[in-house]
Amino acid sequence: MSEPSRLIVGPFNRVEGDLEVRLDLAGDHVEAARVTSPLYRGFEAMLVGRPAMDALVYAPRICGICSVSQSVAAARALAGVRPTGLERRPLPANGAHATNLVHAVENLADHLTHFYLFFMPDFARATYAEEPWHAGAAERFTALKGTAAVQVLPARAGLMNLMGILAGKWPHTLSIQPGGSTRAITRAEQARLRLMIAGFRAFCETHLFAAPLEQVATLAHRDALYAWAEGSSGDFARFVMISRALDLARLGRTSLRHIAFGAYPSEDGPLFPRGMFDAGIGTAAHLPLSAITEDVSHAWYRGESGTPGKAAPVPDMGNPDAYSWCKAPRLDGRVAEVGALSRQLVAGHPLLRDMVAREGASVEARVVARVIEIALVTMAMEQWIAAIDPQAPFQDTSPRLETGDSMGLTEAARGSLGHWLRLDGGRITHYQIIAPTTWNFSPRDAAGTPGPLEQALVGAPIRPGETEPVAVQHVVRSFDPCMVCTVH
Repeated sequence: MSEPSRLIVGPFNRVEGDLEVRLDLAGDHVEAARVTSPLYRGFEAMLVGRPAMDALVYAPRICGICSVSQSVAAARALAGVRPTGLERRPLPANGAHATNLVHAVENLADHLTHFYLFFMPDFARATYAEEPWHAGAAERFTALKGTAAVQVLPARAGLMNLMGILAGKWPHTLSIQPGGSTRAITRAEQARLRLMIAGFRAFCETHLFAAPLEQVATLAHRDALYAWAEGSSGDFARFVMISRALDLARLGRTSLRHIAFGAYPSEDGPLFPRGMFDAGIGTAAHLPLSAITEDVSHAWYRGESGTPGKAAPVPDMGNPDAYSWCKAPRLDGRVAEVGALSRQLVAGHPLLRDMVAREGASVEARVVARVIEIALVTMAMEQWIAAIDPQAPFQDTSPRLETGDSMGLTEAARGSLGHWLRLDGGRITHYQIIAPTTWNFSPRDAAGTPGPLEQALVGAPIRPGETEPVAVQHVVRSFDPCMVCTVH
């Protein structure tokens, strides 16, 4: 038997930040993978020693794509500093609605951008020129030149106009605070928000789905999705039909724990709950936050692996076993996957649970979850806008504690995001961040267990002569990586 050959893929285009994947090949497929994050950024270290509220200035600048998610996590961490046994003060209802809306605008823009501008253009590649669906895909989704770009870019811009009213600017807004939102919404602005979200719904129902949001959101199993796609002319249906032709339900598969930190809280409970779903068992369970650890055995750090609330490891490129700046988060010692699919599995969406029960988490399931979430969150935004009372407060401005430990948890578009901090006399003495791509693109841990992407790449087919295998591209993009958030 011949020895496995090696292929290094990277840097990846249409990916935020630097990414390199080393593939060990056995014949026509991937036998093993190592995922490298080659750039260290160090925002955690920058924050140590600074005044507590500086976290709201620095954290959003971790990323220009998901800056609101970083703001939300930082604000929740600051709000959570309190004596043991004392409950966190709830946000004013308006503050919760405004924060949810700002966060939802960014997450939906991310989902939309990923689908139309990052993921679908791969189907316009010459690799697929012989496929019967290729000509239509190339006309519609070729990067920057396809007919879809002409429609999606104005729709995305219209959606982002909500951010101007709700937060003043994007990225790096400062409207999100520990006590709510600094930006009070007037009655006239509330009416404008209704019109803006109606315009985004119209785009989705005309082009993305070519069907009412409610119809798509309530699809309950894979057969129903496939049947619906056969009768639809929308772009989501195009993806489903291409996915079936390429069998993407069997590409990039994992069978791991899925976790979610919970998203869009309100007085009635979160839109998407916190929890854990075991893909091998098919049940949801309580998420033991104290069991989250970071392993640095294969990362360029010096120090002990441990919980993110403890001492931070020190950057050190002398580790002979390391191959990434990404740490390896684990839940009770086990690998966990995060993302829109994980959120919907924890929330119990019947379509996604059925898809994962049949084939496991896959390229198809991850993309379907992200697009289904566009429908779910758009409908929720309509309700949050209607619930705003312009006469009521948007922020609790009462003083907060300046000494203590806390964590701020939320869901970015790409999955679970956590900030862990310690304050002493109003200054930050410890700050640790675990981003979604840190979970999904983690290196091996001390036991040698690969992270989610490293596992998902095993078995990916390699076509003769490929130096940038298209199947590998599909698997990587199904996780929608944001590498700049990953390494600190």
